[in-house]
Amino acid sequence: MKARIPKGMKGGTPQNMSSMIKQAQKMQNEITALQSEIEEREFTATSGGGAVEVVMKGNKSINSLTIKPEVVDADDIEMLQDLIISAINQAVSIVEETTEEEMGKVTGGVSLPGLF
Repeated sequence: MKARIPKGMKGGTPQNMSSMIKQAQKMQNEITALQSEIEEREFTATSGGGAVEVVMKGNKSINSLTIKPEVVDADDIEMLQDLIISAINQAVSIVEETTEEEMGKVTGGVSLPGLF
């Protein structure tokens, strides 16, 4: 039985290899630009009904942390710590979800390990 070479293939390489490389380079440039744009964007998350607010950049650095005075209780520091952790974790999740969603638009939903 002979193996058949699919149409558009010569010697085992696609005729449009140059076009595929150009498309990949274009996608890589779009991904790089989008990553830079997301890293500069600000994301806001709150916890405790707005008692704690975190503003985080897309590169996951915290720009600001706001704590309403009424949640500061010297006898219950653990609650305040939990509220801060919750707000930070929520902000990180928002950044990651946004990055994944917007990168999916560029890559057509194909996961490219190591890129984002």
